[in-house]
Amino acid sequence: MDIKALKTLRAIAETGSFQAAANQLNYAQSTVTFQVQQLERELALQLFEKVGRKMVFTQAGKDLLPAIDNILGTVTAMKNYGKATAAFTGDLRIAIPDTLLTYRMQPFLKAFHAAAPAVQLSLQMANCFAIPQRVTNGTVDVGVHYDVGSYGPNLVVGRLRDFPLVLVASGQRDPATVNLQVSHQRLDCALITDDRESIYHKRFSAAIAERDISFPHFLEIGSVEAVKQSVISNLGVAYLPKFVVQPELDTGQLQVLPTAFAHETLTAVYVYRKNKEQSSLFTEFIQSLVTAFTDKNKSKNSSGFGYD
Repeated sequence: MDIKALKTLRAIAETGSFQAAANQLNYAQSTVTFQVQQLERELALQLFEKVGRKMVFTQAGKDLLPAIDNILGTVTAMKNYGKATAAFTGDLRIAIPDTLLTYRMQPFLKAFHAAAPAVQLSLQMANCFAIPQRVTNGTVDVGVHYDVGSYGPNLVVGRLRDFPLVLVASGQRDPATVNLQVSHQRLDCALITDDRESIYHKRFSAAIAERDISFPHFLEIGSVEAVKQSVISNLGVAYLPKFVVQPELDTGQLQVLPTAFAHETLTAVYVYRKNKEQSSLFTEFIQSLVTAFTDKNKSKNSSGFGYD
């Protein structure tokens, strides 16, 4: 069985189409089609079926993805056997939400890349509720996200750190105009979010609904940075992890508005498949990730991966 064909199948799962996989792998689309057909003949299984104009995975194809990921992980482990971290090779596919990727993971990723420059990191931004499914079906190796609960028995879940949530407004706004400590009111203010399906927006929506508080205006902007700038411009208020807005709080561009649920937190976790091949590369990444999130003194762990 050709390892290249297995890599092609995984690329199709990651990118969503034969053409996108071909572009990623620098193949002609005909090469991708040939490799898939060859793999189907060897396995005596139909891995794809045509739905409309698209080729989609059959159930057999979906079921095989975790096994294929394990095979490729084993190959990576063999290549990395006995090597120092700096000589590691292979791919690591990580699914992570915008807030963590943009505002927490950058120093760690920079340090990891410096320590293992030959490792190809593939970062996929995704909603926290979608990440466990991507891990389960083998389209990513590990998810780093906020705990959403209800994980299947095939996933390993590790706690990283708790992060407080805050309601923020422009430093120009009179805080008395948005008083969420009083129930049964309709606020004359816009509520701004980057994703109405995010866990923090769902938490906030449930909290104000319980207290019969409503916002007549709602803005959904698909970028956390754009949300922050909109709040700074006094277009409305937003409920976000505090670390996302800490620099603007420090400068006075934003302010925290008191609420009746001021101690709400989110727990960051990592998840991976229970039967995943534990290569030295994967183990090093997980250990360094845990250290990065728990190190409050900005020190370096034993592998040299610094994190601020």
